[in-house]
Amino acid sequence: MKDFFYAIQDLFVNVLFAPFDALRALELDNWFAANMMSWIFMLIGFVAFTYWMMQLKKFNDNNEEDKSISSHSYL
Repeated sequence: MKDFFYAIQDLFVNVLFAPFDALRALELDNWFAANMMSWIFMLIGFVAFTYWMMQLKKFNDNNEEDKSISSHSYL
């Protein structure tokens, strides 16, 4: 069982995180290249946020949302 967990450790440390180690080596040369994954994740988040806001505006323009004040019985 111990070898199984060492195999998982070896997979993650030596194989799956190898591109991140290569990006970390770039840190002294180019800060933007070293943080490339962060830029990609920020771009994905910005696109998702923009899409979400456009969908909310579409539903708001169609008056599909229930905006009644008495949505909860305790109000």
